[in-house]
Amino acid sequence: MALQISALFSRVRVPLCTGPLSRVRANIQGAGVKFKHAVSAGRPLHQLTGTPATSPVRGHINAKFSTTTAAALWRSSQGNGSLSPRLRRGRLGKVTVGVAVGVSTVVLVQSLHTGALSAMALKVNLNSAEGDWKETKDFLLSLSVKDRRQYYRTSSSVPLDDIPVWTPTAGSTKRTFYPRNEKFDQRISVYSGDITKLEIDAIVNAANKTLLGGGGVDGAIHRAAGPMLQKECASLHGCETGEAKITCGYGLPAKYVIHTVGPIAQKGVGEVEKKALRSCYKNSLEVAAKNGARSVAFPCISTGIYGYPPEQAVHEALATVREYLDEHDDELDRVIFCVFLPADKELYLQNLPLYFPAEATVKSKL
Repeated sequence: MALQISALFSRVRVPLCTGPLSRVRANIQGAGVKFKHAVSAGRPLHQLTGTPATSPVRGHINAKFSTTTAAALWRSSQGNGSLSPRLRRGRLGKVTVGVAVGVSTVVLVQSLHTGALSAMALKVNLNSAEGDWKETKDFLLSLSVKDRRQYYRTSSSVPLDDIPVWTPTAGSTKRTFYPRNEKFDQRISVYSGDITKLEIDAIVNAANKTLLGGGGVDGAIHRAAGPMLQKECASLHGCETGEAKITCGYGLPAKYVIHTVGPIAQKGVGEVEKKALRSCYKNSLEVAAKNGARSVAFPCISTGIYGYPPEQAVHEALATVREYLDEHDDELDRVIFCVFLPADKELYLQNLPLYFPAEATVKSKL
């Protein structure tokens, strides 16, 4: 009996993301009439479905009905054509559906939210630290960008297509540190605004070693993502200077957050600080590529309270990104330098032609 009922439901094709609900209802109602008639006539359901009773269950709904559950469904449908509240809340695997077996109505799917059936049963509250961050992360990462938007905690978002691409201008500089490469003409952006609004694959967080939040960009990202971010960060057991670790973006429009710890340069910049800052950018790019992120946004790492002079940090950032793209030009579609201060934006616009020139120029050195 259990296998027969499963076979019947395997024939019910339920659109998971698109299509009018009326068409879904009609398909399911038709199958339910067969169910009723088969049970009342005492006929094996596999004769109606064409599926051998011993064949494996196939289809969009993979549920196991016990004989007791099937009998309860049938009994509760007599008279008023509806189920008891307990049965309406019954779980089929991880999918919660309501079933009503009657003359005209058979199955009412309560939620057709996403292509992943298991996702339909999970209730996500990104405003609370309650719950399992691992389940929440798996759920969010399984969604398309469109489906994930309902979980954003930000008031607005900026999709990648709305972030202008920086284009080198011929004659903008008479010197360059790197040769011309036209492949990079559509790869770089300078964006002036809030990094927590960017709807891209990954944003980089200028974090501290605890990874538990702080001030500046770090605090802004944690506030926008919600408390689940801190729960996952706590499981990473900190991060050393120059390293990078990745988490889910949770309530952010960005799918991932890559946390990196910049060097403290309040006492000056030496080779140790330069190397550490370059490591922040390089390791972040490597982590992004390893996780399939093709668009990455960087803040100005270490230039705030960590004291790294912005006019020096910009060169380390641009040089590292250029060298990474030279070696891995097929891994990233866009690298975005997200700036907040007008002075930082000007620094990037002035120095970008040195690293991504529009034409062959005289090579120079810093």
